[in-house]
Amino acid sequence: MIVSIHPDHPQPRKIKQAVDVLRDGGVIAYPTGTVFGFGADVFNKKAVDKVYRIKNTSAKNHKPFSFLCADLSDISRYAIVPNNAYRLMKRLVPGPYTFILEATREVPKLCMSPRKTVGIRVPDHPVARAILQELGGPVISTSAQRVQDELPLNDPEEIARVFAEVDMVLDAGLGGMTPSTVLAFNEYGEVEVIREGAGPVDNLT
Repeated sequence: MIVSIHPDHPQPRKIKQAVDVLRDGGVIAYPTGTVFGFGADVFNKKAVDKVYRIKNTSAKNHKPFSFLCADLSDISRYAIVPNNAYRLMKRLVPGPYTFILEATREVPKLCMSPRKTVGIRVPDHPVARAILQELGGPVISTSAQRVQDELPLNDPEEIARVFAEVDMVLDAGLGGMTPSTVLAFNEYGEVEVIREGAGPVDNLT
């Protein structure tokens, strides 16, 4: 099902539709501010497993999914945020940055790496932010592609055609083709660029 939604002023009724799908254990395709993402309720194991199936992989063979939070206070619920990381994140969020941080006990194992870390992002896309606020919890964020695909799909109609298992595709126009920049912090508290993406890396110090 494709639902057209305003990219800057998403209609509350349509946001509620998407959140109802998430609460029912469904999977949505939605704009994240970078690439189109597949989304599911982080705390619904069946829904997260369905995202793995859609991507043609499994939790056993794929790194854990990162997820989106509504704001910085939400991040501190799911991750341990050192002071230096907090200062940097305060400057960079919302935006196209995913932060690798030590996970708290609130994070389901499916979204946690063997090193007990988690990838978290606060998006700057109005649709994604409205979904997070309405849901009141985090949403899985993984690019709209199968693991063997070189690039994610950015056309909502094509996503709906190729990924028929997705319960709802939110069409707010074409998505981007560059994923988020991934940042981590080493033992000395210095920021490390794990993946250079849509977020510039010349403003990290």
